[in-house]
Amino acid sequence: MTHFFVQLQGVKSMEVKFNFNKQGAKYQYETPAINSSGITSTSTSTSTNTSTSSTKNNPANSISYSNKTRNTAILSEGYNALKELEALIGLNEVKQLIKELRAYVLVQRARTKEKLTNDPMVLHMVFKGNPGTGKTTVARILGNFFKEIGILSKGHLVEVERADLVGEYIGHTAMRARESIKKALGGILFVDEAYSLARGGEKDFGREAIDCLVKGMEDNRDNLILILAGYKDEMEKLIRTNPGLRSRFPIHIDFPDYSLEELVEIAEKMLIHRDYYFSIDARMKLESILKRYIATGHAQVGNARMVRNIVEKSIRKQAYRLVEKNTLSRDDLLIINAKDICEVIDDTLGIENYLKKVK
Repeated sequence: MTHFFVQLQGVKSMEVKFNFNKQGAKYQYETPAINSSGITSTSTSTSTNTSTSSTKNNPANSISYSNKTRNTAILSEGYNALKELEALIGLNEVKQLIKELRAYVLVQRARTKEKLTNDPMVLHMVFKGNPGTGKTTVARILGNFFKEIGILSKGHLVEVERADLVGEYIGHTAMRARESIKKALGGILFVDEAYSLARGGEKDFGREAIDCLVKGMEDNRDNLILILAGYKDEMEKLIRTNPGLRSRFPIHIDFPDYSLEELVEIAEKMLIHRDYYFSIDARMKLESILKRYIATGHAQVGNARMVRNIVEKSIRKQAYRLVEKNTLSRDDLLIINAKDICEVIDDTLGIENYLKKVK
């Protein structure tokens, strides 16, 4: 017997019970009634529907009544990965697109079970954005998600870049690309800075690596997802100069830079995860540093990675400050104060210029 609870206007609730048999669907419904004393009673009615023959003839356009229980658990598949995605700070547009992708995959699978027409699912993607915007993290979550819903057998993530794919002599590139694909089977192959494969002249082996990757994903289309990632402008140029890639990578996701508020929230979350927290003056100092980085464009170079470097350096500075104290309270161990907050080294200056700058 199947139970449905229905809410109607003016009625508190109505319970409908379906009992399927060979003659048709026998259903019983119960509605609460409130008497003048305010006491709720229940009225019950029963009816039998035997007109199932017409629905059997056209299963694509009607609900087929049968004694088989419909499995609706598919609608909850991938929920754990979705929770992990929601826990990420910012990335609202990315989250919405992933939710749409999840809905699409689940509905396509449900349609397949009902023997309805489906287009083949092509889930290879292009991730576009600056470093530290969450591309690798989202790719890892997607691997878990596709494993949860049965698209991938393992769901693991294999990260590679140009140096892992491009060989030094003829035949070496194909061998390296095949090895990377073999490691990623059942999961996701994530190619960072993929645009670098298209650089170089005719003798460069980067384009051979692209060809090998495309062949590998075509040969293993049911057990491998390929994600090409890199700077937005560079990735768009890669797609434009290689028209065949656009049709093979139909899903393009833009990862925007984090705002000041999001960067501060990321820093606080990193500290909380490690059992630390900012003092008020430390938070204000961090905001001041990040504002300056954003104004000069440095924040876009590092994003969350830059924040992580600041947090980790602050923890080291706090430890160095505390080790000289004779006694330590619990608050001493928890609090990161303004003295502990330091700017990270500007890598664009080079270490020698940086040392000259601080002297």
